[in-house]
Amino acid sequence: MQKFVLENDFYSYKLSKEERKMLTAAILLSSSEYTTLAGIADMLFVSRVTVINDLDDVKAYIARENLQVISHSNKGLRVEGAESRKRRMLLLMNRSQREFEQLDFAGSTFKRLLGIDSEEQVIIQKIINEQEHANKSFLTDDSFLELSLYLGILLKRVRQGEFVEGQKALHNSRYPMASGILKYMAQYCQIAVTEAEVLYLSNLLTGLRYLKKDDFNSDILKTQLITRQFIEAVSGSLELDFNNDYVFYENLSNHLQSIFESSDIPFKESPVLQEILDKNRQIENAVEKNKGIIEKYVRRPLSGAELTYIAVHICAAIERKKNKEVAFHVIVVCHGGIGTSQLLLERLKKHFNFQIVDVMSAHEVKRIRKSQADMVISTVRLPECELDSVVVTPSLDDADYLRVGHLIDELRSRKNLPPRIEKTKITARGLLNHIKPVLSQYEISDAESLWADIQEKVMGYFGDEEEQGNLFAPMLHHLLRPGWIELDVECGDWREAVRKSAEKLLKEGYIEECYMDAMIHNIEENGPYVVISPGFALPHDAVDAGTRKVGMNLIRLKEPILFGDEEAEPVRFVCCLSAVDHDRHLKAFFHLVNLLQNPAFKHMLENSMSAEQMAAEIRKFEYDLE
Repeated sequence: MQKFVLENDFYSYKLSKEERKMLTAAILLSSSEYTTLAGIADMLFVSRVTVINDLDDVKAYIARENLQVISHSNKGLRVEGAESRKRRMLLLMNRSQREFEQLDFAGSTFKRLLGIDSEEQVIIQKIINEQEHANKSFLTDDSFLELSLYLGILLKRVRQGEFVEGQKALHNSRYPMASGILKYMAQYCQIAVTEAEVLYLSNLLTGLRYLKKDDFNSDILKTQLITRQFIEAVSGSLELDFNNDYVFYENLSNHLQSIFESSDIPFKESPVLQEILDKNRQIENAVEKNKGIIEKYVRRPLSGAELTYIAVHICAAIERKKNKEVAFHVIVVCHGGIGTSQLLLERLKKHFNFQIVDVMSAHEVKRIRKSQADMVISTVRLPECELDSVVVTPSLDDADYLRVGHLIDELRSRKNLPPRIEKTKITARGLLNHIKPVLSQYEISDAESLWADIQEKVMGYFGDEEEQGNLFAPMLHHLLRPGWIELDVECGDWREAVRKSAEKLLKEGYIEECYMDAMIHNIEENGPYVVISPGFALPHDAVDAGTRKVGMNLIRLKEPILFGDEEAEPVRFVCCLSAVDHDRHLKAFFHLVNLLQNPAFKHMLENSMSAEQMAAEIRKFEYDLE
């Protein structure tokens, strides 16, 4: 049907007024010459009078981007204004087409007006893919499509002799990626590229969404600290302890980072999610009560949709607390092939204590009997299934997680399900999960290399082709060894304390000297948010501000000092953190924040007589935490 519809024409497909307005605007914006009214009428299979009647609406529509439609009596119509605004409007028009998932002939014609031939589109997508890997910045599917479309617009406009106007020479973190993309487009598509085009593209790249924030996200540490503060506050409001839920912490910090990176990301209202929250008003109230922690950092009010998505993360964390004790027997039904079913299986195993008894296609569900399992989790509706079932997406997002959790609650209320012992299957990943804690108990100078070698050997023995990219994440005691702890250090103010906490890291080559100034500037600009617990500060800055290796250095001051907040408790402990990406410091950081909530741990820090004693005690406390 889709093929039939898209091969239609405007003689038999009658355009609505909104479609005519959109297509007329696209014709004018995508042209570098004057376009006659008759020419537009011929393209849309309408009369010249119809085009004239639509013209005022088209002009008002285009004027939204500070562009003007001018008329010439002998030539026709032309759009005047900044080239960047013309391209932005074409991009926004395409975004609205994608949002409503239009598959009609008007939508396909719009894309033809903007784009290029299919061969060059393939070249563009290959260039983007290469630069994603070269810059370790991986776009979401939606952003990948948007970037592909923009580059198609760029290619057409540059060939028409239309270049982006001069841009401010601010080389942001996306400049290398933009430069690489346009370098190869110039080479393979035979176009001229200006510096202004590179600068404009780099700004556009900063507004897109990415999957691997660890590779480019220089402000992730700030987000992680804000996330910790928010989780602690919500835990207090709900009288439920979420501080040890690492999945909740990781998911919410990634979600908040998407909010912090751009205010243009559209978070859509979702009736399904709102229905879930209507049953959990106390969660919605807790988010409303504590939203100021996030708004203070993002420096704007959060929208209702943004607050809803945050609340859903909390709902999912509550479900995780409930769904650990019974190993439900589950059948997985998937319509998308082996790859899709494996993705769903891995997500289910990560979040639920399920025993998967079978994986099948939808057409096989007729043979399922009630005695086989407790429930069915499927990617499609199963009207003929005898067992209780729930429909989820293969990626198993938080909304899916809550649907599964609600079905589990229903099963619990209807059935007396005894705890079951799962059959143990020996796998490479399972074996590694048992080896890693043992390895962590020993002082090993090159723990990362050893762990990488162990992973490679075990994976090879099992013939497991799983990507081995998970670097060894050091625990807190790996970073705070005796040589990285200093006691009774004298400092005159907080700036001197920050510098002295970083001296060891500088001397050993973990950071560059500029990192000290960056940390101080960070606190001056953002305030003392680095005080992560009363009396304990964790100065740091962005991962691209001068760090070389993951490390920590802890100093205990002889006399406590104020850290910019006259009303707060003076700081006795200053621990400089050097992070190089999103993940490698995360385990140590997560443990440190949790340990600082333990009064006995703080008492130990205050009363340790030597660096050796403190390091040994940190290790003991951390293993108790694990």
